[in-house]
Amino acid sequence: MLVHIVPRFEKGRILRTEMLENLRDFPRTFLDVRFEDYSDGILTGLKVSVEDQVLIVGKGILKHAGRLYLLEDDFSVPYMATGRVAVLKMIFLEPTRRPDFTAHHAEIVLEGEESLGLDEVELGRFKLKPGAVLRSDYQDFADMNTEYNTWCDLHAPYSAISTPTLRPDILRFFAYEMLQFRSGDVQDHVFSFTCLNSERVSRQVVEQYIYLKTGMNCEDYSNVQLHRQLSMILVESGRNTKTAVPWANGRKGRMIVD
Repeated sequence: MLVHIVPRFEKGRILRTEMLENLRDFPRTFLDVRFEDYSDGILTGLKVSVEDQVLIVGKGILKHAGRLYLLEDDFSVPYMATGRVAVLKMIFLEPTRRPDFTAHHAEIVLEGEESLGLDEVELGRFKLKPGAVLRSDYQDFADMNTEYNTWCDLHAPYSAISTPTLRPDILRFFAYEMLQFRSGDVQDHVFSFTCLNSERVSRQVVEQYIYLKTGMNCEDYSNVQLHRQLSMILVESGRNTKTAVPWANGRKGRMIVD
């Protein structure tokens, strides 16, 4: 039976346990049902912005081991240049059990270890040379994976149906760059419009697009490998197409009658 219960808090009425339980349980139950079929990974938000000597993790929700973790306020993490890889990650701690509840906690830390444990999820990484400035503004799509002095969140798993995928903003960046080429390939248009108009694009769609363009099976590819293939597709599209002249700036056509 479907049910929608709204507690009635009115003057003169007795405050019952069931009324408080409804307020407590409904938001959590709603989210659990809404994202039940989604994989572990970032559900929304948790976008990292780069400031002077500080990484700021934005508010968001992450799913891990079937549980939803909510970051309600922006979180700042200081960083420094070491010339080595630094990984921003979430570490999930042992639950705290008390008589009234069980609490599951996660910490956001910046570490120099590239490998991840079973209870760790990466939010992004960088390799900053001493004296250099860390940046997150990219010159083009391929620049997202520049080795030095560049913030990279390609490794971060973004939750989707069944399997994690690439962050939506990564795929939107691809779509903007592809559409600039005025490609005549219908596959490019369909995939680009899907990236621009979807809340998230499933990994299977990305893999199928790459297969149609290159003939390569990408089922076992990492996020970085998928990005590399998409970058190569952009390079090839740039070679094979010319930027079309806007209609308003073009010359009017002439008809010659013999």
